[in-house]
Amino acid sequence: MENFRDFERDLGEMREYYSQGKTKEASWRKSQLKGLLTLLKEKEGDILNALKQDLGKHQVETFRDEIGTLIKTLNLALESLREWMSGRKAKLPRIALLTSAEIVPEPLGLVLIISSWNFPFGLSLEPMIGALAAGNTVVLKPSELAPASASLLATALSTYLDNKAVKVIQGGPSVGEQLLQQRWDKIFFTGSARVGRIVMSAAVKHLTPITLELGGKCPAVLDYLSSSWDIKVAVKRIVYGKYGCCAGQACIAIDYILVEKKFTRTVVELMKSMIKEMFGENPKESHSIARIINKQHLLRLKNLLKDPHVDASTVYGGSVDEDNLFIEPTILVDPPLQAEIMTDEIFGPLLPIITLEKIEDSIQFINSKPKALAIYCFTKNKTLQRRMISETSSGSVTFNDTIIQVCYHMQLIPSHLEELLEVDLVGTMESSHLTHSAMRKPLQGEVSLLNFGLDFLHGTITSFNSWLLLSISIILD
Repeated sequence: MENFRDFERDLGEMREYYSQGKTKEASWRKSQLKGLLTLLKEKEGDILNALKQDLGKHQVETFRDEIGTLIKTLNLALESLREWMSGRKAKLPRIALLTSAEIVPEPLGLVLIISSWNFPFGLSLEPMIGALAAGNTVVLKPSELAPASASLLATALSTYLDNKAVKVIQGGPSVGEQLLQQRWDKIFFTGSARVGRIVMSAAVKHLTPITLELGGKCPAVLDYLSSSWDIKVAVKRIVYGKYGCCAGQACIAIDYILVEKKFTRTVVELMKSMIKEMFGENPKESHSIARIINKQHLLRLKNLLKDPHVDASTVYGGSVDEDNLFIEPTILVDPPLQAEIMTDEIFGPLLPIITLEKIEDSIQFINSKPKALAIYCFTKNKTLQRRMISETSSGSVTFNDTIIQVCYHMQLIPSHLEELLEVDLVGTMESSHLTHSAMRKPLQGEVSLLNFGLDFLHGTITSFNSWLLLSISIILD
């Protein structure tokens, strides 16, 4: 990191630049969003290479999960910018007779974004899009665990965006600690719960508003489906939802499956077949699945399998190549519930299947665990669907598909990648009538991952033309 005094000076200059009002102008916001669009188009090849180097991601996976989603978000931000910037009439109590009020959105100021390594472009630029669309200045600290991606972000953003308003700071934990000692108007963090606690503790000093995008154990509930076609499609989508997103190194990837005991053997055999169909007979050689980020994380996953009782529950896969940071897609049936693999987020290509006497027991099982970021439920049973929504609590519930609540953008695949794309890689284009997603509203502490643009605004309600001379100025979080 640069000299600490120089860094504090830079932050002061960014605050001064913000105070001049330049970033609040619609033209400036549009220019930054268009700059990011240009970056994604002109640096697409460099982004593909960086993610191949850092994580071994296939280029179709990279476009699908990072470049494509970012383009879609940028287009949405550009289309919605006027609406997001516009004030709206506010309701007042009857006592405020002849008084009018308006909610006026305004940016928060200087924003710190600390991103993660598993989707180093998406998790850096998605919140940045919201911050810039809202008119903020931004400091980004990308993860040091994806060095090629972090370096590309640092060089590219300085070329395509306003250097007075956007800066990238590279470095490890010590740099992060120095950043957290500063005063910010908003902190947006993506990562582990352990580091999230550190971020939250640091934010207390200045009462800084924060957004923590953490992980958890996301279950998939697989009800018995009478149609063999529906069963095949459901298993295909589960395999994709586990192994197809950064080899399971994703916060919304499936962490474990809940299934009726009588249905288990059928599910396991179909999963074995689907893994070979989607990733080849030798996934390591086909380069169709991402690598583990580094040796430390690989050894963590390897140790999960070392427990004798866990090892005994392995029914498929389990091989580990430390030199190439590769773990074969692995299936386990009924590992001990007290084992680490069932108490901590797995974040890798290991998939436990937990058997139940009846599928309705899945609700009690889910509620016995900390709240999940996502629940995936495969069933045509409308009663079970209603119960899953009303009797569980999570970030989202998706019926009969996986991941689509944030990644349904296959139409964005460009023509030069279409020849590399097989439908089986995604498995979400068939029997689409099965699919339904219910995004929970961000109430009572639940987190919505949508509309980052609104997350970097606060509103001011100001009354005027008041016959009763009421003066109201309320800041809305």
